[in-house]
Order: sequence, then C-alpha cells, then structure tokens
Amino acid sequence: MMRKDPDTLSALSLPASRRRFLSRISQATIATVAASALLPSLHSVRAANPGQSKTSEPTRTDDNQRRNRAYQIRQQAALYQKNLPLAPHPINGDEERYTNRIGSYSKALPHNSLGEVNAAAYGALIKALASGTPSDFETIPLGGVVKQANPQAAFAYELEGSDSHCLAIGAPPSFSSAELAGEMVELYWQALTRDVPFSDYNTDALINDAAVELSKLSDFRGPKTGGQVTTETIFRGRTAGDLAGPYVSQFLWKDFLYGATPLSQLIRTTAPGREYLTTYSAWLAVQNGAAAAATASQFDSTPRYIRNGRDLAEYVHRDFSYQAFLNAALILFGMRAPLDSASPYSRSKSQSGFSTFGSPHVLDLLARVANSALKAAWYQKWSVHRHLRPEEFGGRVHNHKTGAARYPLHAEVLGSVALNRVYGKYGSYLLPMAYPEGAPTHPSYPSGHAAVAGACTTVLKAFFDESFVIANPVEATPDGLMLIPYAGQQLTVGGELNKLASNIAIGRNTAGVHWRSDAIEGLALGEAVAIGILTDMRGCFNEKFDGFSLSRFDGTTITV
Repeated sequence: MMRKDPDTLSALSLPASRRRFLSRISQATIATVAASALLPSLHSVRAANPGQSKTSEPTRTDDNQRRNRAYQIRQQAALYQKNLPLAPHPINGDEERYTNRIGSYSKALPHNSLGEVNAAAYGALIKALASGTPSDFETIPLGGVVKQANPQAAFAYELEGSDSHCLAIGAPPSFSSAELAGEMVELYWQALTRDVPFSDYNTDALINDAAVELSKLSDFRGPKTGGQVTTETIFRGRTAGDLAGPYVSQFLWKDFLYGATPLSQLIRTTAPGREYLTTYSAWLAVQNGAAAAATASQFDSTPRYIRNGRDLAEYVHRDFSYQAFLNAALILFGMRAPLDSASPYSRSKSQSGFSTFGSPHVLDLLARVANSALKAAWYQKWSVHRHLRPEEFGGRVHNHKTGAARYPLHAEVLGSVALNRVYGKYGSYLLPMAYPEGAPTHPSYPSGHAAVAGACTTVLKAFFDESFVIANPVEATPDGLMLIPYAGQQLTVGGELNKLASNIAIGRNTAGVHWRSDAIEGLALGEAVAIGILTDMRGCFNEKFDGFSLSRFDGTTITV
C-alpha cells in the first residue's frame, strides 16, 4: 500500500465516480492556472526593489540586488506550489478486493500456474513502496531475470512545477467493470487489425465489424458519431483534432531538418502477422520474468512511413521519451510556423526570441517537461494504483474461459466477437502482443508515453500559433512506401499536435501494453505537469509578457 497520511486517508473515502472526480479536478486545474497571477513577474519584483543601477557597468550592489531578486522569484514559486490544495488520490479498490491480486500488476514477480502472484513476493513489493527505503526494494523477489522498472522514481522530487505527489488523476476502471471490459474488447480488435492500413479503414470488413461491436458495448468511452463508433472514429483519441483528417498526425509523416541533415520519417517496422504471447506457456514464462525469446526475421526489410497499427506500435516501441515532439518542433521551425500571439516576439518590430521564446527555449522545455511527466506517472503507477496490464488481464480471461479458474469478469468481454475471433486464430484467449517481451515491468496506469505526450504537446501549443494551417498536408500510401498529397479538410498546428499526442498514447494500446484509460488520463496528467512548470517559469522573463496561452485537450483555452 502507499504511505498514507490523514489527508490521503480522507481523500480515499471520496465517492468513486470518475466523472464527478474528473470534473472537480478540471475545475481545480482551471482555478490553479488562474491563480498563477499570484506569482510575481520579473517586472513586479523589480518594482518592489528600486535602486537598480542605470549605468552599463554593474556594481557589487547591483549583483546583490540581482541575487535577491532571483531568490524571491524562486521562493514565490515554491510558496505558490506549497499552498495549492493537496490532491486526492482515489483508487478502484481492486487491490483490497481481491486477496489473490488478480486485479493488480505483478509482472516479473513469481506466479503460480494460473499466473496469480506469490503472496509473499507481492507483500515485499508493497512493503518497499510503503517504506520508500532503498534497501527494501532490493529484497523484492523476482520470478526470473527481468527486473522491475524504476519503482523508486515514484519518490523523486522536482524543483520546477508541481511535485509529482500533488497531481491527481481519477481511479482506473475496476477489474469487473463494463468499462474495463469495453477497453479489453477494443484491445482484442486492435490486435486483430494491426495490419489494416489506416487509409483502408472505411472499406475494411474487419474494421467495420469492430466498429459494430464497440458500438454495442454498454460503457465504451472511445469517440463516437451520433452515439456510434464508426470507421472514421474507431481507435482514435478524444482531443480536439483527433477526428480531423488522416489517422496519423502530419508530425509523424513530414520530413524535417535535423540541423543540416535532412531526415525522412521512414521507419524500420516489423513484419506483418507477427504476434507474441499467444500460447499459455509463453505468456506464463513472461509473467514470471523470463527474457523475451529471440525472434528470427522480426523486421520488415523495407523502411516504411507509418501506415497501420503495427507500424505505429513499433514506432512507440523504439522511440526515446520525447522524440516525436522534438521532431514536431523541428518541423514547426522548418515550416516557419508563427509564434503564439501571446509571445512577446510575435509582433516585435526590432527583436526576435532565442534563449527566451525562441528555439533553444522550446527544445530545452520539451526535455524538461518530459522527464517531469514520467516522474508524475511513476508515482501514480507504483504508489497509488498498481493497475494490471492488459496482458495480465488476458491471462485471467483465458483461464476463466478454459475452466482453469473462475474470475469476476464482465460478460461483455467473455462473450465478445473479438475474443472468439482471437481464439479461432490463435487457439487461446490471450491478448496477442506486438512485442516479444509483452508489456514493460511497471504498472499500467497511467501510460508514461501518454504523460510525456501530454506534457510536450502542451509546451508546443504554448509557443506556437495553434490556428496556423499546415501547408501541403500528406498521407502515407497503403504500403507505406510513399507520401502523397492529402486533399481533405484543412489541418491546423493545434489539431495535429493534439492528434500526435493521441497517436503516441494510443499507439501503445495498439501494441497491447496499455488500456484506453491509461492513455486518456496520462495525457491529462502530462498536461498538468507542463502547466505547473510554465506557471513557475512565468515570473522569470524580462520581456513584457502576459502569460502562455494555449488550448487544453478538452478544448478550453487558458492563460498560464
């Protein structure tokens, strides 16, 4: 269990409604951003400290005043963060509800033949997370050679923005809920359709069957048109921009300059039809921490532009944390996208930005917010939720369907068309995985990729004009060998950045390693991380600046 203080214990007794909770958090976030006006600007600090020398040669008095101003800015930012309300951390109750931990993450710990975790090993994990003592983490038993991924990051501090423990997300769907069942049905369909080109979704029979079944689910929360999942909305995100144009963002297709080096976005992808962990023995071995089996001829010999779910899954298998957003920034610089109107240099007659409000500023911030977002996600993953991976859930479905165990699974997943088709193709009810190793060895909720995507996209929207229309949009051919002109509706910087965030987040779902709720909540968490850092930064500029203006993922516009 996570370490609990009285405030946390009180928070855990809050009503479980995720909708009400997220509404409260959304309102609190808006209030927090509005309150950023309480942070002093550099000009207000200077006004409070008169006597700055007007000569070109600084004096020791000037140096001392500068040091004091720097201290005041840091102190006011720290006090602002300290005085924010403590965030509640609601949980779904699965860890306490199921003593055999069937609803909790346990990959790479020792398990029995059903894939249920050894109680003593899970207890050692909980003890380490409760104490935070480094030596306790060294006593966690492993089932094989694969290690747990960085649980102590949950305890790291940040010196900019909100502390990771002060940011909130809602509880994930519970093990037996219709919502989680719906997310699992979607994942089975995503596995079955990995090789269908996105450009063929409107005419592909398998995609149509998936849309029909997803529309019938009682609590499926993917985007819909007229209350129905369609071939135009299937497997997409919910941000403003997700439903406009091709499935893939322009920022994952367009060429760009990496300094003086021209780069295309052709990628090394994997061969079609390659699925993993579809046999029970392979699945159980990986749950127990076995190394992924060597695979022959795993890769496609021809580089391709991202054109289907398999390509997107492989992109987010090999990317470094903020790679897609670094590339997006370079594309924006290359197309000379205008700065946001709030930038002090958007209308300057005599100056341009560089270290402030220029390319070095943007590039530095992308890396900064990305790692902060990961720390925030790791706190939620390890110290709060410990939500099981879809891969683990697939084992529960398989054992229930084969009669090896009885679990409280929702009827909508047990009787789904997608599940029956998976069994017909692979002879098991396990979730086919895009990666030989399956999911990473850290809990599922929220997605780290999504948190990074949320944070980096927020930074890019804060600096660039979101309404700017992207010239000469493209889309990949069904074979991924070429980019051809896209002739549909206009695509804007803001919409395509939002779509990029969803592509990176949902691409991990397409691989089978995350749930839809992991992606949605991860984006929101990353957005909050970036807003916190931008808020602290607000008081650091000499320029006349009224704040960063941007559109949030829910479509509301804020000024930080």
